[in-house]
Amino acid sequence: MATPTSLSSATMLARLPRLNFLLLSRSYRFFSPNQLLQYTPGFLFTAPAALTLDIPAILSDIWDSVLRAVPKKKTSHMKKRHRQMAGKALKDHLDLNRCSSCGEPKRAHLLCPTCVAAHPVEIFSLAVTPSQVISCSGASSLKVHSTTPTPTGTGTETDFPIAQSIEAAHKIGCHHLATSADGTRFASVGFGGEVKLWSFVDGMWVEEGGLKESKKVSEIWAVALSAHGEYLAGTTLDGRIKVWHIQKDDVELICDLETKGSFGMCIALSADGCLTASGHANGNVYIFLNETGRMIHSLSGLVSSVRAVSFSPGGKLLAAAGDSRVIQLYETSSGEQVAALMGHTSWITSLDWSHTGEFLLSSALDGKVKVWSAERRACVATLSESDVAIWSAKWLLKVGTTEKFVTASAKGSITFYREATGV
Repeated sequence: MATPTSLSSATMLARLPRLNFLLLSRSYRFFSPNQLLQYTPGFLFTAPAALTLDIPAILSDIWDSVLRAVPKKKTSHMKKRHRQMAGKALKDHLDLNRCSSCGEPKRAHLLCPTCVAAHPVEIFSLAVTPSQVISCSGASSLKVHSTTPTPTGTGTETDFPIAQSIEAAHKIGCHHLATSADGTRFASVGFGGEVKLWSFVDGMWVEEGGLKESKKVSEIWAVALSAHGEYLAGTTLDGRIKVWHIQKDDVELICDLETKGSFGMCIALSADGCLTASGHANGNVYIFLNETGRMIHSLSGLVSSVRAVSFSPGGKLLAAAGDSRVIQLYETSSGEQVAALMGHTSWITSLDWSHTGEFLLSSALDGKVKVWSAERRACVATLSESDVAIWSAKWLLKVGTTEKFVTASAKGSITFYREATGV
């Protein structure tokens, strides 16, 4: 078989496409195959050789050419200076300083973790004395914050320092607190069913005992204390109202009141100790006369669970609210509904009257806190800094002309507010 190199010129020419004519200077001239052969380059009849290409090197050269073709972005001196100044400012903000509230070190650009996270889990209840705020949560400890400024030793004063931490108060957490108006005693109810009493002795809270299991207190949910702490009232899971007389050596059950059997979610005692009010899961609100143990009013108007009830300082009005998102005001003498305060868009979790009775404070599950005017029967302030549930809100003792209150959130933080500035 003939190889490509052994083919004759005539054979190679025969295999080329036939050219019938060539265009030369606007005239056509025909050539025979032998005549055309002398004008054909010789390389057309040579055998093709193998090609060797360095592909990576070629691609590298192409990429280098592309990079050289694209101009580099230059950063101006001003931009570099701005970046340097921003870095310096950030470094300054990261320097440690001391929290003006608790005196503990914190980052300058962050909220104080000690103050914000008063508890590791959500706080369920607050109780206020003339000089302290007591808080409880799903954790086992109780926290006590002082509302009296205390020197820190650095030339500044902390507004609300931690005065005491009561460790292992309730093994699986606490859900309700109640204090006496004189600040000498408070009661706490744990998720384990235990009810404990605490006394203020030599500037510290000490446990004085509790209601024994023999008295069937494991079913107690909400509690309230009288002004001087000698009487304790509590609601039960089956809707009963129980009242104990607290003495130094004994706690005696003196009253056991029956209702319609619905879960008692909240309870309140009037300032003079004459009346007891309870709110229930079926929407009912009852007022009892403590002297006789008789139910004097069964109040209507709330169709959903009642989570909070509160007597005005003079005992003339009772506020009740809950899942219906409406605050109902009743006259305690007649049981008549005198006002319906609307504005909350979520379940209302707590109610508290100011010490003068001028304002009513309410908190809700959506993080809103509202201040209502008792005279105008309207909302005069709304605070919405929190995006989680506010389980409790309480007024602090008024000093001078400025009102203050405190809130507890599901984030485990305690926030203090004062009138005018709102922070």
